[in-house]
Amino acid sequence: MSGKPHKKRVLAVASSGGHWTQLLRIIPVFEGYEVAYVTVLPVYRSSVPKNRFYVVKDATRWNKLHMIACALQLAWIVLKERPSVVISTGAAPGYFAVILGRMFGARTIWVDSIANADHISMAGARVGRHADLWLTQWPHLARPDGPHYGGAVL
Repeated sequence: MSGKPHKKRVLAVASSGGHWTQLLRIIPVFEGYEVAYVTVLPVYRSSVPKNRFYVVKDATRWNKLHMIACALQLAWIVLKERPSVVISTGAAPGYFAVILGRMFGARTIWVDSIANADHISMAGARVGRHADLWLTQWPHLARPDGPHYGGAVL
């Protein structure tokens, strides 16, 4: 059996707005990997035209049905993609992706939102302990048990 070795698969997940912008800023890290993106707005497809792309239901803690739909969609995507690594900049879709990715054996990374300068995001606080690597972009928010500060994407 011959052929090219398979590249490691990355599932990169972010909701809209600043979460998506932040994810786009770390794209250079994915060089050499096979990347699939997940977000909540179809219009973002043009940002990553050469990659697989999925849209899931936008969800917040105030709409439980949307959260269930988002979680089910992400479960299907994780099963289909079989990523080696799941990385997210937040919020709800990233939370579910990290939890589900971890359940299916992927390494997981949560990068807390740059917008949360005074405290860790709610999603980050809940998912951080499930992530293999939990990062903040603010040095004063770093703690020994996470999140860790490794620099900022700005």
